[in-house]
Amino acid sequence: MHTRTRRTSLSLLSFALALSLAPLAHATDAQAPDGPRARPDALSLIPAPAHVERLAGAPFKVEASTPVWARGDAATRVARQFSTLLHSSGGPTLQVKNGNGKNGVNFVLNTALKTGAEGYQLRSNGDGVTVAAATEAGLFYGAATLSQLFTGNADGALPALRIDDAPRFSWRGLMLDSARHFQSLDEIKRVLDAMAEQKLNTFHWHLTDDQGWRMEIKRYPKLTAVGSCRIPAGDGGRDPATGAERPYCGFYTQDQIREVIAYAAARHIQVIPEIDVPGHATAAIAAYPELGTLDTPLKPLSEWGVFPNLFNTEETTFTFLENVLEEVIALFPSTYVHVGGDEAVKDQWEASARVQARMREVGAGNEMEMQSHLIKRLETFLEQHDRRLIGWDEILEGGLPPEATVMSWRGTEGGLKAASEGHDVVMSPVTDMYMDYLQTSSDNEPPGRPLVTSLARVYGFEPVPDALAKDKQQHILGLQANMFTEHTRTYARLQHNLFPRLAAVAETGWSPRERRDYADFLARLPHQLQRWQAMGIAYAQTPFQVEQDSRDDRKAGTATLALSTPLGYEIHYSVDGSPVTAQSPRYTAPLTQPLPIALQAATFFNGKALANAASRFDITAASLLTRNDQQLAMCPGEGKLLLRLEDDGPADGERAIFNVNIFNPCWLWKGADVDGIGTLRVRAGQIPYYFQLAHDEPARKFSPARSAHGEMDVLNGTCDGKPLVSVPLPATPGADGFITLEAALPRSLKGPQDLCVRFTGDTRPTMWVVDEVTLQPR
Repeated sequence: MHTRTRRTSLSLLSFALALSLAPLAHATDAQAPDGPRARPDALSLIPAPAHVERLAGAPFKVEASTPVWARGDAATRVARQFSTLLHSSGGPTLQVKNGNGKNGVNFVLNTALKTGAEGYQLRSNGDGVTVAAATEAGLFYGAATLSQLFTGNADGALPALRIDDAPRFSWRGLMLDSARHFQSLDEIKRVLDAMAEQKLNTFHWHLTDDQGWRMEIKRYPKLTAVGSCRIPAGDGGRDPATGAERPYCGFYTQDQIREVIAYAAARHIQVIPEIDVPGHATAAIAAYPELGTLDTPLKPLSEWGVFPNLFNTEETTFTFLENVLEEVIALFPSTYVHVGGDEAVKDQWEASARVQARMREVGAGNEMEMQSHLIKRLETFLEQHDRRLIGWDEILEGGLPPEATVMSWRGTEGGLKAASEGHDVVMSPVTDMYMDYLQTSSDNEPPGRPLVTSLARVYGFEPVPDALAKDKQQHILGLQANMFTEHTRTYARLQHNLFPRLAAVAETGWSPRERRDYADFLARLPHQLQRWQAMGIAYAQTPFQVEQDSRDDRKAGTATLALSTPLGYEIHYSVDGSPVTAQSPRYTAPLTQPLPIALQAATFFNGKALANAASRFDITAASLLTRNDQQLAMCPGEGKLLLRLEDDGPADGERAIFNVNIFNPCWLWKGADVDGIGTLRVRAGQIPYYFQLAHDEPARKFSPARSAHGEMDVLNGTCDGKPLVSVPLPATPGADGFITLEAALPRSLKGPQDLCVRFTGDTRPTMWVVDEVTLQPR
């Protein structure tokens, strides 16, 4: 589709009950605080240090003339990085000098200190500041802390204090998927900068998948010549001027990969490559068909979901994978190489006589054991090259070499099992650590999987399960946020999804468990927002915006507005058109106002607004008769896979967003007041159906079509059974991609009703979606 009229929100309905492609344990916040509350000893630092002691004495104030002292190459490097970070975070630019001195900042590398691999000491009084550590990494993290301290107060004054700090976990990571959507080198470097400022130390780079192979392999040039390009679905894959195919391409040369690795290493971040096997292999098989199990040619996919295409089990394919890993090892100095292992649907292996014969040759009793055979083969190869294998928790199935490390994504159970068996583990459960889930229930959220994984939810995650025996807890290396990018087409959306939640991940990874305090974290967060603004990081606005739910009384000509904000900060508002400031009325209870209403509201902390702009709600008697797809509920029933999907066009620029239950495309207006209503008007459009769901596909429900192109059905109180009224659907939508349908409601229908709108028929490769529904008076 091409155009869509956007609307002012009326009420915001949570879709936290939606199911994901992955199993989800729950969908509620880990904790629901009343709002920010600073600890008595709090400093504006994220992550919170392990030990802080306030001292008596004069503060030290940083100014543009303050010198930064360092002696030796390593300390000087860190001193220069500190000066750069301080300036980019909104502080002054300080000059680095050789030596040590008073009335300035001193960086001291002392290998005799007992600060550990990443720890540091920071001492401050009226004469200056000294940061000391036994390693360059520790000194760097002390520099990151000091930069935050100098930008945590308006006057740049640092109180006299003593900090002794070291991380709780050695693995504090972020996975970035560059296979589904491609990021430029500059964008990746900016992500690495933000990671380093938050003391994250592991960048897991997802470089291969069904939709694209993004890493140059010299021995197999078709991996990028063929496997790095796909044709996006619908209008996005066509040139708007000529209609010709418009491929989506991108890969990193080996020189570019070395550049990223060096950039990360300078910030003490290890880069872990991921080459996914045996599933998520479509792009590789498209490049070299002999790697697959089918004779049918494949192309890199412009669909999302779980696909059946696996690498075959031939010795030549194992050799191919080892040859690829040879070049990976030559590029990446990290100890770990990630081999995926997830979501490998075995249908093709089960149907292949050759794979079954191969299983007998190697002694694999079933397909999971065949996958285990492959994983063990690669683990042995990596071990011979002084590397360690890591994979998603599915690699536990069928047996696992003791040296392998498990990344637990399907909850924490796989990690608990692996650690109990003596494997090292990184916790990254989909329930808490997936950044492609929405931050809030706001209709200003970008496309994604609409389970709400809030900031509180992320912060409340504990990586060490209580059920894990104490003598096995050392196997929990740490935690990792995962940023899959099916729905993250732009860098702006990537920033929205990562920030501020990545700060919560950083604090969980660094700070002692007893130091974590969500209410205090919220009190420290506003200063971090200011640093991100200075750094040019476009963090999500939705957690700091105001949401509202309205209850209307059309007969009285009034509406009652209940305001809320996801993080519990103060809300101030205006209804007279004046700008919202900290001096505007503070919201404390629902507001009943005569129609029309033009309300503005904003969140504040310590007198400062937290969002870039106030939220605005314009409510009229006419607008109360319309609900858009984001304000409608999904119909109840067994089949639920709610997604927040982006339109397929225009080819460039912003696109409309629709909430769709792809298992049961049906929209529900709960409690619609139909007194005096004669017609239900529905604006609907078509978008591509671009999903493969493997064994979940039978859960997709279609109401049978009763005419050539199907119907729009309107039902009452249920989404099954005989409709109140049906309207035939056209073969295609209009030139703008939409149609408007009108359904006459029975005159006998009175009072509040649950009105359900559904579309009949299997229209794939497209699907109908609701844009908005309007009650039209007689």
